[in-house]
Amino acid sequence: MVSTQTPVCDFGWSAPDFALPSTDGRLVRLADVRGPRGLLVMFICNHCPYVKAIRDRLIRDTRELQGLGIQSVAIMSNDPTDYEEDSFENMKRVAEQFGYPFPYLHDASQAVARAYGAVCTPDFFGFNADLQLQYRGRLDASRKEAVPGARRDLFEAMKLVAETGHGPREQIPSMGCSIKWAVDSAR
Repeated sequence: MVSTQTPVCDFGWSAPDFALPSTDGRLVRLADVRGPRGLLVMFICNHCPYVKAIRDRLIRDTRELQGLGIQSVAIMSNDPTDYEEDSFENMKRVAEQFGYPFPYLHDASQAVARAYGAVCTPDFFGFNADLQLQYRGRLDASRKEAVPGARRDLFEAMKLVAETGHGPREQIPSMGCSIKWAVDSAR
């Protein structure tokens, strides 16, 4: 497992479009998941211990963000060759098992991860209503192990985006397992 941190937020950067298969059988486009006040695009996977450790908090926060007009979508871009747990069939199983309140999409070509500049799982991209990047940071202050009362960085940032259209200037990078790029893919 290689631990990687995300780059700093490139404020105002526009969300690249996509059309990816969802675990519920639909083809999902960026326009389909855009919320009236913003969108959270998350690069996650099934096998990463960082993602597993935050899964319950991630589900809680995305549900609460829906009430603020922020929709969420998760994208799995890992090459499952060495990590069978990340296969599309297992993505379907995990989405159902945990009741994901967001579409869980498969980026088999890894083109969407490249377009977004995703580097790890989890990697969070918080956009405002105009789909301009306003947040690229961590979920919360507890990192892998849940800490009672930990500051909810992502939730607070996206709440600010919902209210003002702008994210906080101070952001702490997310940390996680590196994206598992296909051996023959050109990065």
